[in-house]
Amino acid sequence: MCGNNMSAPLPAIVPAARKATAAVIFLHGLGDTGHGWAEAFAGIRIPHVKYICPHAPTMPVSLNMRMSMPSWFDIYGLSPDADEDESGIKRASENIKALIEQEVKNGIPSHRIILGGFSQGGALSLYTALTTQQKLAGVVALSCWLPLRKSFPQASANSVNKDMHVLQCHGDADPLVPFVFGSQTAEKMKSLINPANVTFKSYRGLPHSSCPEVSVGEKSHFDTGSLVASCTFIYLFFWCLLYPCRKWWI
Repeated sequence: MCGNNMSAPLPAIVPAARKATAAVIFLHGLGDTGHGWAEAFAGIRIPHVKYICPHAPTMPVSLNMRMSMPSWFDIYGLSPDADEDESGIKRASENIKALIEQEVKNGIPSHRIILGGFSQGGALSLYTALTTQQKLAGVVALSCWLPLRKSFPQASANSVNKDMHVLQCHGDADPLVPFVFGSQTAEKMKSLINPANVTFKSYRGLPHSSCPEVSVGEKSHFDTGSLVASCTFIYLFFWCLLYPCRKWWI
């Protein structure tokens, strides 16, 4: 379903407890699947929101010595000047846009759809939001970067999402996607959309993983692999974009 002309399983879906009037499409990171995120969202779901967690196809990844793993696109390196898999990023983005369009056909207005992701998935969500012709509610981008950044603002010149809300979260001890990538991405986003709608949250001592500071219940340990989806701040972001009280989260 998603990826570079490779097949992938159907998305993991957390159905709305009531009639679905909004949706969250959340993309996992490199080497992961959507199942863990779906389980996390099931614990914090908002009654009228459907959560869709697609799975990336399995493909060889250059960064990991061409080992095959779930990946939205190929990654050649993590340095700022590393080459990027432009064709793969664009193909993956088109597939995510198709998911958005399918939800619109299912009766959910695009302006009530939030796109999000962690690491590679967060990178793809930002790129997709800036290049889609569907007006979105917003983006949640965790521990990630903006791919093909040199193609902007040209790529987003006619974007319908110049007023969308973006929440970025990044740990300042991230050894895989350095904190500076996140902060620079936030500044770039502020130059592409309404800067008042971009929120960048930093977490002290957080590596490329989840964080007790942001999790429900103030957990006292790190949950490696991803930022905890049951984050109070993210929950409020979802709630306030999809319901009239959208200013609570600022």
